Amino acid sequence: MAPLTDSQVTVLPEAEWQARRDAHARRVRQWTGPHQERRLRREKHPVLDFLFTYYSHRPAHLERWHPGHGVVLAGASAREYLRWKEYTAVPEGVTPLPLSPQRRFTAGFVRDLLAATASRPPRLGCFGLHEWAMVYRAGEVRHEAWPLRLGSAGTDAVVEASTIKCSHFDAYRFFTEPARPLNTLAPSREGQVAMEQPGCLHATMDLFKWAYKLAPHTPSELVADCFELAVDVRALDMRASPYDLSALGYEPVRIETERGRADYVRAQVAFTERAAPLRTSLVALCEALLADHPDDPS
Repeated sequence: MAPLTDSQVTVLPEAEWQARRDAHARRVRQWTGPHQERRLRREKHPVLDFLFTYYSHRPAHLERWHPGHGVVLAGASAREYLRWKEYTAVPEGVTPLPLSPQRRFTAGFVRDLLAATASRPPRLGCFGLHEWAMVYRAGEVRHEAWPLRLGSAGTDAVVEASTIKCSHFDAYRFFTEPARPLNTLAPSREGQVAMEQPGCLHATMDLFKWAYKLAPHTPSELVADCFELAVDVRALDMRASPYDLSALGYEPVRIETERGRADYVRAQVAFTERAAPLRTSLVALCEALLADHPDDPS
């Protein structure tokens, strides 16, 4: 491969990229370490397991540091990255390979989805009722080890007295059959780009998914930022759920009350603000990746 020009890449000296690699591993092990310990004990966590089971990025992959698009790792030890098929050697060192056609399609979809989401005002009136709709009139619940705060009948009554406005397909698809007709929206996979909006907690958590799906072209610091936000959002998601998780230190946000709904909206606004620059960074990354292939139809 021909040498890369200075305008195309940033070359990181060995000491610099190794320091960033080690800092990233220390940062994410505060989450991956306890998760792996729970797995060894065969212990389930109704809040945090979601980040490693619903999302397909394994803990070992989250711990792995990548420099990101347009970066070359200099120094002899950079050759350790060649064990992964996404990297190639260049005269300046080691760098991620260009995107395949399939992954260019993914980058185009992510760009379109996140740019469309960012273009809309946040809608803040859902109050996390998607979790309630997932247990509405259900014979069994997903987190069977944890009680419903209001019991089954009380949970059903909250759903029936509420207006459900879930815009996120991957939350809506877990609604019980009796709950689906109660949703005032009709999210679908095909309509995802047209419907997602920045106030949605699940759309915010999904920034983590879009970040890791573009790895190793996503700088791992950005992946970790998205993951950390997803951890915090997931906590609110389950605190506002019908489950009683106070024994784990998650005090409920009682969205069946006026005060609880106000608390939920305040947290939702804060998460929307935290998510905005991360969404912008991911859109910019997608555009940079696609600009490397200007003749590609995506």
